Amino acid sequence: MADRGGPAVYTIPAHRAFADALAIGLIAQHGKDPLALARGIILLPNNRAVRAISDAFVRHSGGGLLMPRLVPVGDVELDERLGNALDRIGDGTDIPPAIAPIERQMILARLVQQARQKVGRPVDAGEAMRLAQALGSTLDEMLVEQVDPGALRKIDLSGELSIHWQASLELLDIVLDQWPQELAARGRIDLADRRNRLLGHVARRWSDAPPSGFVVAAGMSTTAPAVCAIMATVARMPKGQVVLAELDQHMTSEEWDAIGPFDPHPDTGRAPRSHESHPQFTLKILLDRIGVARDEVALWRWGGGHDARAERSRNISNAMLVPSQTGKWRTLAAAERTLRGVRALEAATPAEEAQAIAIILREAIETPGRTAALVTPDRALATRVSAHLRRWGIDADDSAGQPLSLLPPGTLLLALARVMAERFAPVALLNLLKHPLVMAGEPRVAWLEQVRGLDLLLRGPRPAPDLAGIDALLAPQIDGDFDRRKDLRARVATWWPEARALLAPLEALGHDGQQPEAVFAVLREVSGALTNQRIWAGHQGHAAADLFADIEAAVHLGPRIFTIDALPDLLDRLLCHVAVRPPQGGHPRVAIYGLIEARLQQADVMILAGLNEGTWPGLPAPDPWLAPRIRQEIGLPGLERRIGLAAHDFASGLGAPRVTITRSRRSGNAPAVASRFWLRLQAIAGDQFRMATESLSLASEIDRRGEPRPAERPAPRPPVALRPRVVAVTDVDRLAADPYSFYARKVLGLSPLDAVDADPSAAWRGTAVHRILELWFREDGCDPERLKARALALLAQGTAHPLLRALWQPRLLAAIEWIAGEVAKDQAEGRRIALVEADGRIDIAGVTLKGKADRIDVFPDGSVGIVDYKTGKPPAARQVKAGYALQLGLLGLIAEQGGFPDLHGARRAGGFEYWSMGKKGDSFGYRELPTAEAGTDRKVATADLTRHAAAHFAAAAESWLTGDAPFTAVLNPELPSYGEYDQLMRLEEWYGRGQGNG
Repeated sequence: MADRGGPAVYTIPAHRAFADALAIGLIAQHGKDPLALARGIILLPNNRAVRAISDAFVRHSGGGLLMPRLVPVGDVELDERLGNALDRIGDGTDIPPAIAPIERQMILARLVQQARQKVGRPVDAGEAMRLAQALGSTLDEMLVEQVDPGALRKIDLSGELSIHWQASLELLDIVLDQWPQELAARGRIDLADRRNRLLGHVARRWSDAPPSGFVVAAGMSTTAPAVCAIMATVARMPKGQVVLAELDQHMTSEEWDAIGPFDPHPDTGRAPRSHESHPQFTLKILLDRIGVARDEVALWRWGGGHDARAERSRNISNAMLVPSQTGKWRTLAAAERTLRGVRALEAATPAEEAQAIAIILREAIETPGRTAALVTPDRALATRVSAHLRRWGIDADDSAGQPLSLLPPGTLLLALARVMAERFAPVALLNLLKHPLVMAGEPRVAWLEQVRGLDLLLRGPRPAPDLAGIDALLAPQIDGDFDRRKDLRARVATWWPEARALLAPLEALGHDGQQPEAVFAVLREVSGALTNQRIWAGHQGHAAADLFADIEAAVHLGPRIFTIDALPDLLDRLLCHVAVRPPQGGHPRVAIYGLIEARLQQADVMILAGLNEGTWPGLPAPDPWLAPRIRQEIGLPGLERRIGLAAHDFASGLGAPRVTITRSRRSGNAPAVASRFWLRLQAIAGDQFRMATESLSLASEIDRRGEPRPAERPAPRPPVALRPRVVAVTDVDRLAADPYSFYARKVLGLSPLDAVDADPSAAWRGTAVHRILELWFREDGCDPERLKARALALLAQGTAHPLLRALWQPRLLAAIEWIAGEVAKDQAEGRRIALVEADGRIDIAGVTLKGKADRIDVFPDGSVGIVDYKTGKPPAARQVKAGYALQLGLLGLIAEQGGFPDLHGARRAGGFEYWSMGKKGDSFGYRELPTAEAGTDRKVATADLTRHAAAHFAAAAESWLTGDAPFTAVLNPELPSYGEYDQLMRLEEWYGRGQGNG
């Protein structure tokens, strides 16, 4: 290219594809000589840019070629990439090696923990790692910007900083004193420092002796002094060129100057705040640092593979003006206000947004040769779009990758850590045992069958901690006759030793302070044993193996106060910083990019998605070490500069031939605020803001199943032969109130499962109370002095939930004290307890009626009293009279017909009582009669109750048990709903449409 007589600095505008334009231009300049390209060097910002430029050369080579050396200046192995550019580096410029990243994190975490311990604010290992990672980022910023850490000691803002920031600054001072000593002891330097030295050496060498081939610095957007220095050198070399991405050449001088930075005010000495969130701010600083004026930057004259209308760049420039300049929008012509080829899609939810995006991508590739890309920082949205595309067999190349903590190897390691931290609690244990990598392959089916059995046994209150708690759960129950899951328990118990042996090393570590080296070694061994080493297979497994090897090599340098409780947090923070990208593959014309991946590449159709505040642009993460004012004083970039980079990425994406910008009005369960970038385009375009309504219409139609046909009120009518002939007294109330619930439970055999690690339910508490009182009668002879001891013994068992012990124990002890007093009072009046937990049955109305009485007392006149214990409020008398609370009456009926063998014949029912352990007034425990209001003699209406219960039962049996009446759902909606089968009966589809009123 012709000599320009000045710095060779160029820009590729947003309406051209950067990577393609650069490759086409370099091939045009140097492609005639087969070796000229091979002798060239292209400096790029990162490895992802290398991939983009490499792909562009392949696309435009027209055949084979020897590519230039592509050097990412952000690479850890920069010296190897630069190769012979570093020859004779030892001549007085020997550069020590850099400290390994994991080693650095571990040492910083230890220093942070020690410093916090010294000032009386200790932190665990997980929090120390979080602070260390933030500290590492702050140190890197200071090194990249070549800010001496000693500058922190020279500033005096004590009167302007809160106590929190002053304490943080003091803590940072402690760490910064020790960090150089740690580096010196190892003969290492920081990676950012080493990169600065390498780039400085190359800049000096190239100034004296430029390479024989061409050198291009392309796509740089950093303002780091070391990078700017080498760019300044390259721009002035005979065969050097600097190619910037999307420098705005349409802005007037006034608009350019309005971005900042500004000179200090003569009175205050402070400069007004720059507009760091403007997309051109970083490029403006970059030009200042390489000593080039904007009007010295020439347009790269070779076109990219995708050339939209040239006025698009001017429209983007107008849309992104600083706030003080946006008044000019009113004077712009329509052509300068409207982004032709740009459409907007506003969905109701992220799910709808993802579906519409997938449709646009699918539509784009229907045109032969057309490429399409989704650009978004929202990884959840990208995952949803990928899933939608796979329904059409389209495997999109998601080059941004995912954090290792979200991939199977990472989630397995985290599951192991949580099992250790939570001492084999049910949820954590089942999460581990069901993990898709555990026993993957042929043994998995048999393994999962046993794990599902363990899942059933773990439902309900949490067992005792550690593996011993599971052992006790699976051991034969003392009261074997009452163990309804005996067969399941025995089956799982035969398998458990196999699983236990694999998990035992985790428990052997203990739960107190441990040596982290031993902990990570056990994690490695157990994870390999559980997965037959598959955790380390594949590209995801290799990433996990590499990270784990680095951790094990450096963990002895990390925090010394280390507890198992902190392990999940610590491990998560190490895993989440490793991004795993899939190997090359997927559909050749569909891609999903993160913002970094999209900076230098473009497709025919670009979808810029997730345009909500907090997503794009993301909220700048606050620096926990340096207050914004401190950062400003020592010359570090403001946190808003990241917003400026996000704005630059957005403006770059708008340059594609066809662009759709998307957002959803909700994010999670809350309304979302549109991105400032979205609002700018909407404001400048006005009525010309085009909406992509057709894509939303297709998204709403694609899964539509026609007109909704809500379910009718279910009323199954099974054959009489399939209807139960044995019914329990506790099920009669359900049959009368909600026949469908009875049908689901007794005909279909469905019963709801308790949640895993559930809080003790009312049913569980009732079972516990019944067992206490049964043993008190059978073994203690109703001795009032021994009832409290019985209750305390039950609560001391490992199966009692801590919440139960803390909250229910005082209530229980008060109530049983009342029971002991009432029993003693009754005994003094000649009433005695005859039976507890007694089973009885009779044949009536063509079926067998069975029941278990909590307690049967014998009155002095020989009649019996039926007592039912309640942990809550008993049924109201009106429910009994209406025929929906017949349990006591039916038990009385069984007694009168001789259905309780241990009563030795029929006994007249002389009284019915509920003994509630609930609170009434100021005390716990009271009696209530099912047939009359409180205060009425207990024998009132006893005969009427048994006849009343018999008549209602006979009518119910004739209708639903021996007859063919339908089991109608919610037959009596005015009664409290049982609720367990509402989903099965699809209650919400039909109730309230005139069908739920009986």
